[in-house]
Amino acid sequence: MERQKRFFLEENAIPRQWYNIVADMKTKPLPMLNPVTKKPMTLDDMTPIFNRACSEQELNTTDAWIDIPEQVYEMYKNYRSTPLVRAYGLEKALGTPAHIYFKNESVSPIGSHKLNSALAQAYYCKQEGVTNITTETGAGQWGAALSYAARAFGLELAVFMVKVSYEQKPYRRSIMQTFGAQVIASPSMSTKVGRKILTETPNYRGSLGTAISEAVELAMQTPNCKYVLGSVLNHVTLHQTIIGLEAEKQMEMAGEYPDVVIGCFGGGSNFGGISFPFMRHTIIDGKDTKFIAAEPASCPKLTRGVFQYDFGDEAGLTPMMPMFTLGHDFAPAHIHAGGLRYHGAGTIVSQLIKDGYMEGMDIPQLESFQAATLFAQSEGIIPAPESAHAIAATIREALKAKEEGVQKNILFCLSGHGLIDMTAYDQYNAGDLTNYDLPQEVIDQNVAKLEKLV
Repeated sequence: MERQKRFFLEENAIPRQWYNIVADMKTKPLPMLNPVTKKPMTLDDMTPIFNRACSEQELNTTDAWIDIPEQVYEMYKNYRSTPLVRAYGLEKALGTPAHIYFKNESVSPIGSHKLNSALAQAYYCKQEGVTNITTETGAGQWGAALSYAARAFGLELAVFMVKVSYEQKPYRRSIMQTFGAQVIASPSMSTKVGRKILTETPNYRGSLGTAISEAVELAMQTPNCKYVLGSVLNHVTLHQTIIGLEAEKQMEMAGEYPDVVIGCFGGGSNFGGISFPFMRHTIIDGKDTKFIAAEPASCPKLTRGVFQYDFGDEAGLTPMMPMFTLGHDFAPAHIHAGGLRYHGAGTIVSQLIKDGYMEGMDIPQLESFQAATLFAQSEGIIPAPESAHAIAATIREALKAKEEGVQKNILFCLSGHGLIDMTAYDQYNAGDLTNYDLPQEVIDQNVAKLEKLV
């Protein structure tokens, strides 16, 4: 393994504010709609489901900078700043003139970037006097982070974990239970939504859309309970911008600025977290930076989806969002990157794609594991299957720089480690993993069901 060069911030240099890119966007995202009235969501519409502070952040289109609460900031300092690393080993393995940097969010206590928003949302719920919270989780990284945060703030947590991941990733389930959370495989018999789905499709192994429906239903039926979300919505991405704000300062320490910024993409939290602070310079100052969201080829909402109002969940309990979507009842393939198996993109990312500020890139499952293996062998870190998509996109860009004979600075977010995903690596090494081809007619059938509101 080649030597690594790491950049850390001094404690007093850790950002004290999150960045709200909506305030600087030339074209604001269309509003979310009340699923019943089809009118723009108001604060009163949101607070029965979400805590008030996060609801205010969700609807804030004017303030570019939002203060990080002091108690959250103090907890951030337990693991932040996370290192920015120059990946000399990967550069050498690829023989590329590109300079590759990665922001290593895997060093958080639960091994991923998800804690950045989990601590904030748990804090706001506690401040409001909430006692119980519910959520969904795909691969289990969000569930693990929120379980830790809930325990830190004395909240009771119920996690609906997508059934295929519940079975594929038992140790993530164990982590959540160790922190004191109740973990339910979704779809379940615990909710009306789950019972309906299991009655109609007994062998259905779940999706994030289904798990969200169950979590929202339980939150609405439980006294003093709020629903807490791990991605997609604006306020979640807001909390994650501490990643890119740190990276911006660390790239200055390295004496370089990224030509390309890359993040894996499920709902958009880590992609927005790493990219939005840099994208503001593109929007405001005209900086020429390429932004790539790396998604699974089996769940390609950014590259093959349609822009339309859609629900964030399968049962239609959430607000309707203007998004690139495959349809809220889309059933994604059972790939190991469980955190990326989501049918839609957040409203901010969807608008940014429409406006040409960023692009999606499809990554087949086998290519992602090939990239992950090369990264592990050259940098000594086994990445999460989700993060492997960002690594694969990085490798594509680095090899393109090699072909063109140009030096580029590439920055990607290593959103989490894969030390609890070794079953997936076992299957890859044994040759038991496959790619999944998604027929266009499946997409067409799903999106044809959507109510045409734009």
